[in-house]
Amino acid sequence: FHLRSGCVVVFRRLSERHQRRARTSSLAFDAMGNSCFAGIVPVPAPVFEKKPNGLFTDIVEAPPDPILNTTTLFKKDQCPDKINLGVGAYRTAEGKPYILPVVKEAERQLYNDIYYDQVDKEYSTIDGPAPLKTFTQKLVFGDNAKAVAEERVASVQALSGTGALRVCGEFIKNHLQPASHTIWISDPTWGNHPTIFKKSGMAVKNYRYYDAASKGLDFKGMIEDLKTAQPGECVLLHSCAHNPTGVDPTEEQWKQILDLVVSKSLVPIMDSAYQGYASGSLDKDAYSIRLFEQAGVEFFMCQSFAKNLGLYGERIGMVHVVCKDKTRAACVLSQLKLVIRPMYSSPPIHGAQLVCKILGDAYMFDQWKKELKEMADRILSVRTSLRKGLEAKGTPGTWNHVTDQIGMFSYTGLTPAQCERLIEKHHIYLLKSGRISLAGLNANNINRMIDAVDEVVKACK
Repeated sequence: FHLRSGCVVVFRRLSERHQRRARTSSLAFDAMGNSCFAGIVPVPAPVFEKKPNGLFTDIVEAPPDPILNTTTLFKKDQCPDKINLGVGAYRTAEGKPYILPVVKEAERQLYNDIYYDQVDKEYSTIDGPAPLKTFTQKLVFGDNAKAVAEERVASVQALSGTGALRVCGEFIKNHLQPASHTIWISDPTWGNHPTIFKKSGMAVKNYRYYDAASKGLDFKGMIEDLKTAQPGECVLLHSCAHNPTGVDPTEEQWKQILDLVVSKSLVPIMDSAYQGYASGSLDKDAYSIRLFEQAGVEFFMCQSFAKNLGLYGERIGMVHVVCKDKTRAACVLSQLKLVIRPMYSSPPIHGAQLVCKILGDAYMFDQWKKELKEMADRILSVRTSLRKGLEAKGTPGTWNHVTDQIGMFSYTGLTPAQCERLIEKHHIYLLKSGRISLAGLNANNINRMIDAVDEVVKACK
């Protein structure tokens, strides 16, 4: 069939039946007015319908976020002895929000800088200030990171950890091969993880992670599932203090995970929200990240300062992309900027200025490390007290997992029914998954928590 002339060309070898079909096609073409598009009719424009309740008539109310709604319910409760174990934010031994002394000092210095016109309130660059990149790269990758020395790391400031992950998702969807548009995430994981990547247009798969029987890591299941991943697919890894379980791989297991990532050509995305806050050591909590960097792997690293500097409301984070060479890093950086520009144009400056002051001053940096250790030690002491109290009381079950886990959260192993009873009868607020934020416990309420857990475990068998 020749489009311009409308002729049907057939080979002589065609059967008589096929030749008849060809003649029929030619006649049909002529009937359409010598145009292959003659049969196409215009699609009518959509009709706008005025709804009885206005423009937003068809909008239904979304269900509340399960984590944020826990705090909402807590605030409405009039019980004077209520306890909030749902919020993922540090609290003092008196149960109060905490501003680190080093952050207060940085704020004081920044105020003086503003007062004496040494800094201004102009827009930041799309990717954030250059010193911020230098300080944060050194913090997470270490002083002697080869990728940093060779300028193979493309870094941009982001809106804390959530924003960093979303920027990664958008970049991957727009610039990496289709195979990388699938991401594997742990089961369970932070509730926002799957939504972030689905909203970026990526397909989400789960790998086994938590073993309910041992209340520990299902490493065998994790490896088995990731072995089924296809080359080029992404895998999200919590670099330390896994949220929500508090269960981390050992250093030996991290090496096996690295070997699998390399052998399967997977694309790692490391989520680092608790560096220094988990163990009290910035270096120890960066082990997995530095392991991957030293192995020469190309990967994404999302960094947040909400937890370890207490800058929750400042929304300060970073995206670091470790590339094969300096040229690739420059290309990646240029495209990351084009992801950010139409998304939020440029990042906020206040949190970045605070981080630069603390990481850029040796005295303040040392002070921060001491304060981090104090916070981590308080959480560890809460873990010890909770476990000892439950064991001393003879609460059914085993409770060693409370101290085996690490970080802000504990996956208690409590059932949904037991969690509901804690909320309704004891006014102790937590997620229905059994995850608790240990920062909400202190010397004033730990015994009430122990008594309440003992009661619900015995009542809801």
